[in-house]
Amino acid sequence: MSDLPDYYFRVRENGALVFRLDTENRQRRIEMDQIASVNMRNGEIKPNGDRTLSEADLTEIKTWMQERAQILAHRDIDDIHRAVDYLNTTTQWVQAKATDAQLEAVTDALLLAMHDLRSTLVRKKADRLVGDD
Repeated sequence: MSDLPDYYFRVRENGALVFRLDTENRQRRIEMDQIASVNMRNGEIKPNGDRTLSEADLTEIKTWMQERAQILAHRDIDDIHRAVDYLNTTTQWVQAKATDAQLEAVTDALLLAMHDLRSTLVRKKADRLVGDD
């Protein structure tokens, strides 16, 4: 059991609950003591209850937050690459397999979403081009 880390982060919507692990007890069970909660959106670290976090606690939590931010950023761009793949497979489906009823069910929603995406991409690209001058 000594291979376990000292901390466990239970990921949740906008951050995590932070637990300190203890395996050095008489029953040799893993005890999880919640010490803090983390909000990734605003960077806030809140100690649990009246607890005071040590420098080691804060260092570990901040390191986790930096690593988590990198993971989430990677996932965001990966999701966009998947969206491009989905657009391509959707185009192939429309061209080769979709029935008239299926197209009737999705065409307006797809056209509006694609129009919104295209407008936003064009505006952002124009902003970048103007910013380069």
